[in-house]
Amino acid sequence: MNWISNYVRPKINAIFSKKDTPENLWQKCQKCGMMLFHREIKDSLNVCNGCGHHMLISPKERLLDLFDGGIYSRIDYEDVVEDPLNFKDTKKYTDRIKETRKKTSEKDAMVLTVGDVGRQKVTVAVQNFAFMGGSMGMSVGNSIIAGVNNSLKFKTPFVLFAAAGGARMQESILSLMQMPRSIVAIQSLREAKLPYIVVLTNPTTGGVTASYAMLGDITIAEPNALICFAGPRVIEQTIGEKLPDGFQKSEYLLDHGMVDMVIPRDKIRDELIVILHILMNKPRAIRGDIKKDTNEVNL
Repeated sequence: MNWISNYVRPKINAIFSKKDTPENLWQKCQKCGMMLFHREIKDSLNVCNGCGHHMLISPKERLLDLFDGGIYSRIDYEDVVEDPLNFKDTKKYTDRIKETRKKTSEKDAMVLTVGDVGRQKVTVAVQNFAFMGGSMGMSVGNSIIAGVNNSLKFKTPFVLFAAAGGARMQESILSLMQMPRSIVAIQSLREAKLPYIVVLTNPTTGGVTASYAMLGDITIAEPNALICFAGPRVIEQTIGEKLPDGFQKSEYLLDHGMVDMVIPRDKIRDELIVILHILMNKPRAIRGDIKKDTNEVNL
């Protein structure tokens, strides 16, 4: 053996066999610019450890954190006619749907599920902003109706996490029709005396805010979420005046009576457990007494 075998060859092998570092190990917070390690982001439910900024979170991640043991079942709902208006802008609507379905692995912007939250059976709908901005189309309307029907059938509360840029323009009037459809469906929950809880996330805007997102018996919002019908920039341009700081954000709406409470993402589950047990007249649940990853109760 000599220095070529002991030193040069190992160095050459190390150079050519070196693996590239994955590009998605780090993510930059859009608000404070802090670089966050992917494991830190996952553990904090996509909340910045530096400034507390609530980043987008996928329905799957939210549901795994919400349900007892991360166990839940999907609820199927009626399919809709794709592209009923043969809509085309820079590309065909059908092509947009196919691309987004491939990207998100979801058939549309609402994920409908049922499972236990604090040992209480709950129907949960989560709007996926990654699916065409969470826009409300006919499929979203069908999912809300299916969720309400499931609640009525099994006597469960209905919890909806809203996140949307508004109505889906590619479906035009058919999209706007989902506003009265969802309102009528939610009214049937009230008649059956079943709770309807809404959690507003960033952003919740447009026709979604003008319909089912603001009809909750109790309305919760995540911190610093944009919640509005028309955005602040549009309003400023319309009225020609400067808007107050934090206008249309969660905390501003809380101060003005538009939402009931603003709760950080990692505390929402515990708060929902208490609220749902009270509204369903179940034995009192204590915050944090039911573990996420098991069905164990700490007495």
